[in-house]
Amino acid sequence: MLRRLVAFLSAAFLCACAALPPPEPRPLRNDISRFSLTGRVAVRNGDESFTARIEWRHGDGTDRMLLTSPLGQGLAELNADASGAHLETADRKSFAAPDLEGLSEQVFGAALPLASLPRWVVGQVWNAVEALQIDRQGRPQSFSDRGWRVAYLDYEADTADALPALIQLRRDDLDVKLRIDQWNLAP
Repeated sequence: MLRRLVAFLSAAFLCACAALPPPEPRPLRNDISRFSLTGRVAVRNGDESFTARIEWRHGDGTDRMLLTSPLGQGLAELNADASGAHLETADRKSFAAPDLEGLSEQVFGAALPLASLPRWVVGQVWNAVEALQIDRQGRPQSFSDRGWRVAYLDYEADTADALPALIQLRRDDLDVKLRIDQWNLAP
């Protein structure tokens, strides 16, 4: 009786495994134009520091970032599209600018590379050839672009098509680290 049960369960398990569709092939790094991610961001500027959780959805000409405290309390929401960039804080302060760089300069006093970040976050470095370094898998390891030093400190897997899991951006006294916990490349 026990042998029949084991045989039945083994056959059922094998049938279930055979019914799983093969995983969708991941697009090439330079073909990724839409994504969403969740993770954590840490910003240090001199003696000041800030950490938050981030949910970011990037699509055709649009961006939506939601920043929350490590405990989940909403801190700020950023939306950008062809009409401009808008930021609303938890205390209902609103900021607007024609683009993301202008918005970051208005809010933080420095033009952060927010327009380049969607390319950098997926590892698209085709136009950043200054000091470009590649790892043994052929993935970008670090580069410089417009005064920013970008380093890919970790990837989600040890494969050539793996996406970054930990990115560091540095310029002068400003240090930004983005830890990506989950990627979604579905439209």
